[in-house]
Amino acid sequence: MNYRNLGKTGIKVSPYALGTMMLGAAGNPDHDDAIRIIHRALDAGINFIDTADFYSQGESEQIVGKALQGRRDKVVLTTKAHLPMGEDPNQQGNSRRWLTRALDDSLHRLQTDYIDVYMVHRPSPETDIEETLSALTDLMRAGKIRAIGSSTFPASHIVEAQWVAERRNLARIRVEQPSYSILNRSIEREVLPVCEQFGMGTMVWSPLHMGMLTGRIRKNQPADSKRAGRLPHFYGDEQKLDAVELLVALAQEAGLSLTHLAMAFAIAHPAVTAANLGPRTQTQLEDLLAGANVELSDELLDRIDAIVPPGSDVGPLHAPYQPPALDNPRLRRRRADERSAA
Repeated sequence: MNYRNLGKTGIKVSPYALGTMMLGAAGNPDHDDAIRIIHRALDAGINFIDTADFYSQGESEQIVGKALQGRRDKVVLTTKAHLPMGEDPNQQGNSRRWLTRALDDSLHRLQTDYIDVYMVHRPSPETDIEETLSALTDLMRAGKIRAIGSSTFPASHIVEAQWVAERRNLARIRVEQPSYSILNRSIEREVLPVCEQFGMGTMVWSPLHMGMLTGRIRKNQPADSKRAGRLPHFYGDEQKLDAVELLVALAQEAGLSLTHLAMAFAIAHPAVTAANLGPRTQTQLEDLLAGANVELSDELLDRIDAIVPPGSDVGPLHAPYQPPALDNPRLRRRRADERSAA
């Protein structure tokens, strides 16, 4: 496997990263089988493993910790904090108070004394970015983390974090983890160029668009009932299903599975360092590994562009982060007294 530079960190990583969200109660609860999946990925040359405290409420980290015993030093390990880890309102977010505690908890579950890339799982508008970067800088200086990352940050948040780090002499965010797939290309407009500008590595998630690009969800065919029932607007969108049909035909013409086409597309962008695999079973992992050496020609990439134009998204998205004003009407509407005063 050819290894790539993780931005300007000096760290070399495989173009496929093993995402472990599906290892644990949320997907595969069999710890022994999950460990075998991790070992198979490592044996195949993957040296980049991504987890988070939120995945099955710490169980994913526990599985990864057991799997890496005796192999930790050869793995670039990331984990994340931000999402709720309990009912206490302070067991979440990007405050110094929580990140310090969350990291210690993750280190314990992962059975390691350092994290290669510690990531803020989501933006937190209620927390000053200087507060977050200051805490992470101190954790880095304490030797508990090697680099700082973010996940699903809008381009404006990335730029702000870089400016704050420079002005306050704090550690910079070195890695961003956005969602990216053939059907979800909006990060090509600003996020990826900004990451390139600041020398950041990127590890994209959901390159198969939550299963839409596996070929198992097709137009006029019965969809996976569990998936369709959970997000009918996402999996049943006609525009998205039409695009999938065109992509299936293109992949068949090229002699590829849709899965391999989608994964090869995700790592073809020069600003993308690695794409997350998210297998639940050994069979799924083997299928993904079989396409590790697939490279798409310029002609094939041009034909994908004709189906889904660069920088565009197809159909409704399962938005990983919504700016507060999109969820709270009060933040996007002036009060009556303000309107009258104007």
